[in-house]
Amino acid sequence: MKDLSDLKISEYQDLIAELVIERGFDKETVPEVFTLLVEEVGELAKAIRKQNGQKIDPKKKQYDIGEETADILWLLLDISNRLDINLGKAFHEKELKNSTRRWE
Repeated sequence: MKDLSDLKISEYQDLIAELVIERGFDKETVPEVFTLLVEEVGELAKAIRKQNGQKIDPKKKQYDIGEETADILWLLLDISNRLDINLGKAFHEKELKNSTRRWE
């Protein structure tokens, strides 16, 4: 597989749209994909807990922060595609709003 590390957000969205079909995930609904996203966020939380030295159950599966973050990105891009959201544009528009806010 080619190096995907420097793609634009729109290119990632296009890639995920292709892979969803190729891997047979195209029949899943938005609520199904969203619950997978929430599950992956939980797995990221567990990985961060471990890295922070917080108590963990050593018998439970251990998660990798990078892998869980990548899973979250995949699912966020998939949901964005399913809802016809140009994530790059949405991010830009939200940042324009955020840039006028005052953070204390």
